[in-house]
Order: sequence, then structure tokens, then C-alpha cells
Amino acid sequence: MSESAEEHGAALLRARGMRVTRPRVAVLAVLAGGGHLEVDQIATAVRARLDTVSTQAVYDVLGALSRAGLARRIEPAGSAARFEARVGDNHHHVVCRACGAIADVDCAHGAAPCLDPVGAGGFLVDEAEVTFWGLCPTCQQQPADD
Repeated sequence: MSESAEEHGAALLRARGMRVTRPRVAVLAVLAGGGHLEVDQIATAVRARLDTVSTQAVYDVLGALSRAGLARRIEPAGSAARFEARVGDNHHHVVCRACGAIADVDCAHGAAPCLDPVGAGGFLVDEAEVTFWGLCPTCQQQPADD
């Protein structure tokens, strides 16, 4: 892991009042690489950086980072939990029904919440989480099963 990645991760943790640990910095570096990663993918990448870290430790770090607003957990229906570093911008996701690929979709109206629910039961809504479903460009090119 480069020194700048370590420094950046440590600075993010300190800004949230969190203790700086090697596993936390490593998980932040993996998430900064982009994507919507499953815990096993994150754990494998972290082990490549630190040699040894348990999967439970990675779960614990991801939970702490999510609570601190440094990571976002998403759970598309029928899929394992995924984590990403893109936080705080009220974006949504599109999921391929065929292969499970996930991509980010910017908020449809720009400001939170993107949607105004009818009959919110007195709730003051400040965020909407939307998952769009369809076929990714690669799966659109595949012949349909008859």
C-alpha cells in the first residue's frame, strides 16, 4: 500500500474520531479502488496487503466504517451484502438481472431525497434508496434462452 493511501485512510479515520488501525486503513484502500465488493473480495484484497486478517475482523471494520459514514453497505435483493466507498451523495444503483453486475446511478433529481413518497405517515424523509433492475450491456448482447 502506498504511503499516500495510508495517510489518506488515516486522515479519514481521524476526521471521524476513529482509531487508526492497519486493518481499517487497508479496508479503506481496497474500497477506494472502486466497485461494489462482497466481504470475501475485500478480505482477500486486505490479506494481500496485511498477510493475515480474519474475515470477522473485516466484517467488524466494515461495520465501523459504515456507521462512521466512510463506507456504504448495499444489499440488492437476492445478493450478498456489498460495500463501496462512494458515500454521502445520495446515489442509487442499477443491477443486472442476468449476471448481477452493479453500477452507480446518480440521483434522478439531484437533491436528497430523489423521490417524494405519498403517504409517508408523518415521517420527514431525508433520503431515498432506489435499486433499478435490468440487463447490463454485456448481457444484452447474449442470445436469449428459448
